[in-house]
Amino acid sequence: MEVTARKLTKKQTALVDTLVATGCSITQAAVDAGYAKGDAGRVTASKALKLPHVQQYMMQRVGESIGLNATTAAAKVLQLAQGAKSEYVQLEASKDILDRAGYKAADKHMHLHAGDIQVSIDLS
Repeated sequence: MEVTARKLTKKQTALVDTLVATGCSITQAAVDAGYAKGDAGRVTASKALKLPHVQQYMMQRVGESIGLNATTAAAKVLQLAQGAKSEYVQLEASKDILDRAGYKAADKHMHLHAGDIQVSIDLS
């Protein structure tokens, strides 16, 4: 765990850990972390979440959570590419795998070429 410039309180740490682990509402996370129940706890927790050192800790925890779950997500995409019932889902999963492996299809661009164009119309 990285050291932040300002130390988090136990409640702030519990608040962030609960939010990241469960994805629940701030109100529920505040109660679980030991803040007052009702609006007072929600408001105090919301203010705590706006503090830079708390936001830094939250971003760190979110990054850790995503990193831990990336292997599960990658396995799911591979599973879909190989065995989804829908060919469309198989195609999209396969394209996603190729894209992440560095084999993304070239983006389609409209190319406009500027130049001298002369039109001659003979009406005789």
